[in-house]
Formats: sequence, structure tokens, C-alpha cells
Amino acid sequence: MLSNFALEQQLHTARQELSHALYQHDAACRVIARLKKEKDEAKSLLAQANRQLPQLTATATPVTSTLSNGKRAAEDDELGPSGKRIRPGISSSIITELTDCNAALSQQRKKRQIPPTLATIDALERYTQLSSHPLQKTNKPGILSMDIHYSKDIIATGGIDMTAILFDHTSGAILSTLSGHSKKVTSVKFVGESDFFLTGSADKTVRVWQGSEDGSYGCRHVLKDHSAEVPAVTVHATNNYFVTASLDNTWCFYDLSSGLCLTQVSDTSKSDTSKTEGYTSAAFHPDGLILGTGTSEAVVKIWDVKSEANVARFDGHEGAVTAISFSENGYFLATAAHDSVKLWDLRKLKNFRTLSLYDLDTPTNSVEFDHSGCYLGIAGSDIRVYQVASVKAEWNCIKTLPDLSGTGRATCVKFGPDAKYIAVGSMDRNLRIFGLPSDESQLES
Repeated sequence: MLSNFALEQQLHTARQELSHALYQHDAACRVIARLKKEKDEAKSLLAQANRQLPQLTATATPVTSTLSNGKRAAEDDELGPSGKRIRPGISSSIITELTDCNAALSQQRKKRQIPPTLATIDALERYTQLSSHPLQKTNKPGILSMDIHYSKDIIATGGIDMTAILFDHTSGAILSTLSGHSKKVTSVKFVGESDFFLTGSADKTVRVWQGSEDGSYGCRHVLKDHSAEVPAVTVHATNNYFVTASLDNTWCFYDLSSGLCLTQVSDTSKSDTSKTEGYTSAAFHPDGLILGTGTSEAVVKIWDVKSEANVARFDGHEGAVTAISFSENGYFLATAAHDSVKLWDLRKLKNFRTLSLYDLDTPTNSVEFDHSGCYLGIAGSDIRVYQVASVKAEWNCIKTLPDLSGTGRATCVKFGPDAKYIAVGSMDRNLRIFGLPSDESQLES
């Protein structure tokens, strides 16, 4: 008995020592990996600086670059011989990461089914306004952009008043007001289910915010790579990278954790150089290897992210392309402009339907597929919800919601989780929620 007890004690001690050793080994591996990454980034920055030294002028202005740990590394001017900043580029390891993500998501999509909890067409037909929430300031009213954090049911808005507001849909309370931009906030995006949040602005900057345990948000990075307004920010499916699109006719690909611009892409294929063409909208394809951008000159461009090449171009709109949205099935692209909403078949790269909804003086401001890919929301002088169909079948309008702001301008529309509600922003600073009244929603569930 005593010998067995002694053996058990020894075994218990050995297990503790092994567990402690494994923990130390894991921690050491993490530290080594972080240090190696920081070393590689520092070497890359040093190599860039060494290449630029012969070409720098005596009046060059120092800039800073960001390492993975959030610290800034001092660096000489990043301007090359042509006067453009030198970027490290999208590395082969990142391309592998994007490709693997694409393969995994494509495989998941084949097995994906419509969730049983999705709001039915019958329910959508009975949607009415449930609430209205004045979010932006009264002296500068107007909501310009919106996004929803689905797991937390938080709605973010960006407005003319230069702020972004985080609103808890469940409690009806404002969680945080993010200030820092010097001009209107044109785009807001949550980064997946993480606590990161992005804002783009007419002040030419993009801000990366990070939430804390107490619910507050701090600005982690201010990105100043664009020379004009930034109307669009879109997040890659890995949630490790994001793209910004600007009226300066470039889009930038960023690493989220470091805030480093890996590449800045401009379209050199413009046939008419007399026109000033900038990007007014942008969105990633659900699988992440394709980027769509809309321009101020009514053109939609499709990009291969890996090669940074413009692989397709869609013409036919009139006026700036105000919004673009890819369907979750990966087959359809919806684009909105001053004249209409156009639906494109990405398999054949052709327009298969045009929805001319409003008069010539009323632009279409927003277009958005819901997360299931079953519904399409459109915002202009009112809000319309369409049932997504095939290329040959009719896309039926199942609900028209009035613009209750009195401004005649619904600026953005988003479907809540499972399309259980529809959030609408407009130029009167109010966020409006449409859905089933509580008694009816209980019957539906």
C-alpha cells in the first residue's frame, strides 16, 4: 500500500513537472515566433531604407512604420525614384494564407444550407418600423455608413458629424462614440467577431480601433496612405487583412495587427487620362481572392488580389457607383449607382438584370445582400427588399419600406442576424429598425 501511494505521488509530481515544462515550451515558442516576425519586418524595413538612401534628398521628411507589437520603427522616407512610397508587397506566405482561406470557404459553401432560423418571406412582408434612434449630432445630421456585429448584435454608424457610434440593438443604448476624424465618416466596418473596428473618412485617413473589456474603444492606428477621401473599407475573410479604397484612384491592402500598408494599387489601364477617376465603393468577394471596386466614373472593376491585377471591368452605370455587394453564394454581384441597381453574373461576367427603381434625380445609395444570400436590400428614396432568384428567374420585390426621415434619402441598409430585422440609416441622423412586432415575432419563432 505504501509503495503504491509513493508511486502515485511520484506520478502526480511527474505530471505537474511535465505540464509545467510543456507550458514553458509553448510560451517560449510563441515568444520566438513573435520575435522572428518582428525581426523579419525590421529587416524588410531596413532593406527598404538602404535601397532608398542613394535617392533621398537632404530635405526628406522622416516617416514611421509599424511592427507587429504595435510599436513604431523609425525609418527614412519611403519614397522611391518615381516619388511613390515603396511598399513591402503581399508576401508569398500571405498569398498562401489567402489561398487556403479561399479553398476552405469554397468547400464550406458547397455544403452550406439555408438556416432554419432565417426570417421567412411571409415575415418580411409584415415588417414595420419598430424603433427610431437619433444617433449623430443635430447640428450635422446624417448617417452615411453602417455595419453590424452579428454575434453581439451591435450596430455601428458613421456620420457627417465626424463620429462613429456603436449602438446595442438589444438594449437600445449607445455603447460608445468614437471621435478623432476631422471630416465626415464615410465607412465603418467590424472585423469579423473580433474587437477590432475600422473607420474611413473624408479626412483621407483610416482609423483602426480596438475594444477593451469595459466596452470602450481606443484608436490603435491612424493610417495616412491616401491623398483623398476614403469612401470604402472592406475586410478580408481571414479577418487579418483589410482594403481601403480612395478617391485618389488607389486601393491599399493592410495588415490588421501592424497597420502596415503592404501594397497600394492604382489602375494604369485607364484609356481616358483626362478624367479624374476615383474609387467610391469596394467589397471583398466572400472567398477573399477577388476584390470589387466602384468608381466615380460609373465603372465597376474586379481585381485579383494575389496578382493585384484588374481582371474584369463592368460598364453600363450612369454616375458614381455608390455601393457594391457580393452574394454569399459567390455567384452574384449587385452594384448601385445614380441610375439603377445592376445584377451581374460573375461566372459569365455579364449583367443579367437592371432594377431602375427611382427617378433621375434620386440616386440609389446602398445595396446589400443578407448573410444567407436569400434577400437583397436597396436604399434610395425608400427601402426595398428583393427575393434573390436565379439568373433567368424573376427577382421579386417582397417589401417596400417608406423613408420616414422626411429627407427622401435612405443612405444605408443592413440585415440583422437571420434577417430578423432591417436597419436603415438616413440623412436625418436617425437609425431606424424595421421588423415584426414582438407579439408577431414570438409567433414566428
